[in-house]
Amino acid sequence: MDLQLAGKRALITGSTSGIGFATARLLAAEGAEVVVNGRGRAGVAAAVERLQAAVPGAKVSGVAADISSVTGCETLVAACPDVDILVNNMGIFDPKPFEQIADEEWFNFFETNVMSGVRLTRSYLPAMKARNWGRVVFISSESGVCPPAEMVHYGMTKAAQLSVARGLAETCTGSGVTVNSVLPGPTRTEGVATFFGRLAEEQGVTVEEAERAFFANARPTSIIKRLIDPAEVAAMVAYVCSPLSSATQGAALRVEGGVVRSMV
Repeated sequence: MDLQLAGKRALITGSTSGIGFATARLLAAEGAEVVVNGRGRAGVAAAVERLQAAVPGAKVSGVAADISSVTGCETLVAACPDVDILVNNMGIFDPKPFEQIADEEWFNFFETNVMSGVRLTRSYLPAMKARNWGRVVFISSESGVCPPAEMVHYGMTKAAQLSVARGLAETCTGSGVTVNSVLPGPTRTEGVATFFGRLAEEQGVTVEEAERAFFANARPTSIIKRLIDPAEVAAMVAYVCSPLSSATQGAALRVEGGVVRSMV
């Protein structure tokens, strides 16, 4: 299917790996000009090189900026002043007992996972409205709907993203600009793979056994009973970024393998 993205410029934050990279790759393959973002220059350069190899002829550039801070967001916007598509993907997670989560961690999670998207959307949305076309996508999580006991602070930020995205969609009434959220479930990103590797070592089991135990105990409502591939999430994101999704507005779109036990 032609997603009609040729000529569109897309910025995907946190896109040197995982869901962000998979999204950048698919958007590039669909003809969009892609801007990759990550914290370090080496990681960004490597991601750009991988994308150009994977999608010959793709228009790809990169900006290194840590957007968990005001300064980092300003650096990114200065280097990339205008986009048609903004995918607020950058985020952090860290399983930790609630009692051990200090105030500074709560603030860091909020700054990183929520305020990065708020600041960037505030910068790019006015021009989208002026052109009467644009796409803003927040990569939230099923944890925003089903807050996990093992990382309450993470769930809080993902719920906040859902609220911000819906509220922003309301500000785009009658325009060709849409704001939506995508809710992945447990996904086989590099960070998640590291987490399961560490968990398996601590428990003295194989990684496969650790994953099965996770779905049996921590995510028992999962229907697919497996980790999601980043490309599966990227497919939903790419559609929401396209002109074909013009009637999808203010929505929270789930790609979570049935973890959320709800019909709507």
